[in-house]
Amino acid sequence: MGAVAALGLMALSASANAETWRIGLEEIEGSVQHRYAERFKELVEKKSDDEINVQLLPYGTWGSTYSALYDAIQGGAIQLGFGSGFLGGTVPESQLLNLNYIMPDDQWLTAKVLNSDAFLKSEPWRQAFRARDLVALAELPEGNQAWTANKAVRTPADMKGLNIRVMDNSLLRATYRAYGASPTSIAYGELYSALQQGQAEGNIQPIFAHEEMGFYEVQDYMIFAGQSQFVATLIGNADWYDGLSDDQRAMIDAVTKKLVREGHDIQTRFNKKRLKAIRSKSDIEIIELDDAQRDAFRELARPVRETYIEEVGERGEQSLNTLLDAVKKADGKQ
Repeated sequence: MGAVAALGLMALSASANAETWRIGLEEIEGSVQHRYAERFKELVEKKSDDEINVQLLPYGTWGSTYSALYDAIQGGAIQLGFGSGFLGGTVPESQLLNLNYIMPDDQWLTAKVLNSDAFLKSEPWRQAFRARDLVALAELPEGNQAWTANKAVRTPADMKGLNIRVMDNSLLRATYRAYGASPTSIAYGELYSALQQGQAEGNIQPIFAHEEMGFYEVQDYMIFAGQSQFVATLIGNADWYDGLSDDQRAMIDAVTKKLVREGHDIQTRFNKKRLKAIRSKSDIEIIELDDAQRDAFRELARPVRETYIEEVGERGEQSLNTLLDAVKKADGKQ
């Protein structure tokens, strides 16, 4: 039975009088996305007096590739879902969220900026998704991304030639080439064995993913460079969204606004707990770069902004400028 047909059968289990909204997750049960989606479900079902049933579809229940999830949302078989680094293949402008050293150091400030009307509802960002039959409903920063490697990395010289795994995303490859590394793309499900067997020498993940997937077990160093947070965009099918009532759209807006703070708190708890687990279960060495060390990487990352603009075009440039302006205002720098 095909994935879409199976989803149709699953919907029959819902109340005959309830409208079903399916939400596809890029992550497994027990993840940051999963907990956020659970709260989204709870709030929507409560606010709708159970007239809406929200069905969670964790990683693997909708197909075998992230593109299958995005295709299902674009086609309307799934109404809602998350898109992160791989979403760049569907919405090129979304690669903006993969650029290094553009977000505030303060993770809560990042969550507020990304979910502000000034950015999330800005015309270039809105049109980037609309052009692909999608709507961007919320941004979920899932915590700082950390590097792991089989050698200590404190400077770009240490990164030189490192065969580091990145998501299949042109901007990430450009970024790590700028750092001097040799980026490679390996399927997420194959990454543990690739690190174990030496097919990759380094890795980039939020803390919870390092722990969840056991990547830390086959790496010697974990490096915090403050270069980026892992950000997932909550997206919806545009036709589905436009077909909702005004009250339903207002409800989604109210729920996602409430979840900005909750999402931040969820990822903070998850990542703190997972880092503690990594420390207790391994002897991996933790390295935190100081400001001067970070500045060396920041300087190399800056020209990649131009690469982004060249690849994505005017709408991407407008989105970048909108985000940078929102960050400056939030930081009190203008």
